[in-house]
Amino acid sequence: MVWSFVYLALRRVLELLVLCWRSADAKEVEILVLRHQLAVLRRQHPRPRLQPQDRVLLAALSRLLPRRRWSIFVVTPETLLGWHRRMVRRHWTYPTLPRGRPSVPQQVQTLIVRLASENPRWGYQRIRGELLRLGCRVSASSIARVLRANGLQPAPRRAAASPTWRAFLRQQAAGILACDFLTVDTVFLQRLYVLFFIQLHNRRVHLAGVTANPTGAWVAQQARNLVAGLDQEAAVVRFLIRDRDSKFTRAFDDVWRAVGSEVILTPMRAPNANAVAERWVGTVRQECLDHLLIAGRRQLVRVLHLYVAHYNRHRPHRGLSLSAPEPSERCQQVDASATARQLHRRDVLGGLIHEYERAA
Repeated sequence: MVWSFVYLALRRVLELLVLCWRSADAKEVEILVLRHQLAVLRRQHPRPRLQPQDRVLLAALSRLLPRRRWSIFVVTPETLLGWHRRMVRRHWTYPTLPRGRPSVPQQVQTLIVRLASENPRWGYQRIRGELLRLGCRVSASSIARVLRANGLQPAPRRAAASPTWRAFLRQQAAGILACDFLTVDTVFLQRLYVLFFIQLHNRRVHLAGVTANPTGAWVAQQARNLVAGLDQEAAVVRFLIRDRDSKFTRAFDDVWRAVGSEVILTPMRAPNANAVAERWVGTVRQECLDHLLIAGRRQLVRVLHLYVAHYNRHRPHRGLSLSAPEPSERCQQVDASATARQLHRRDVLGGLIHEYERAA
């Protein structure tokens, strides 16, 4: 604003110097033209919008004219006097310090909301104690005010809400095993059923069996075989997630209850309740089965064994920080050009899938 006023004042001074070299008649004619233009503008815009530098200049020029000539201005004399009083008041007004308790910084507010969202059973004092441990001093009333502003209720109400399937699976993933059926149609229009199990915490897949006639006895026997193969790992399984398919009989459930596991049935028509198993079905179709013609059961078993070995030992997973369910030792970071020269490719399923490793 200061520089714009200086520029405007300098421009007006130069205009006054130019006017000194003009004749009196030319000045009178120009004054008449300007007065007429001013009258036209007053008819079209009764209250023009003035910038701060315009107000300063008009207030300064008003001191050079007698009061009876103030009618030439586009504003009233009272407006000019008001501008001058405002300039004086602003000049003698000193900055004041803010009063009251300082506001909570935005970063601390974000941290409070995060702690309350991730820990629904934490109250205001519990959140306050955690913040003190992190080096942030905030009162319990400020925490309550921040949570109310973000639509979060107190701890009892937040904790009373039933957990979602996603939260439940994330909390119990280390002891959850999911199972489901995958159907494959051969070139002779025979439908084969694939029973598989998948561990949620590391995405490791166990291929139980393939058959054209899945009965309750067959499914129960495959469960016994898997429990025997898991050995000590079977005791770690706390929950088994399955759907309400009639092929899962009481004998199948008894196999898992015998090792201390609880069988959880998913709701009707709710694939998200068994999302990890459903995701694996989509993955094996997109990466393998949709690109092959299956002639019979023996070929399907061989194909699935090769793909499951690739899935468990080599395929990276975003949920596992881009590592495999059964990760091998990661190579140390080396020069990219040297890695490209020492790269070895191994073909799986006739080149449908490629696995890469550094040459010895």
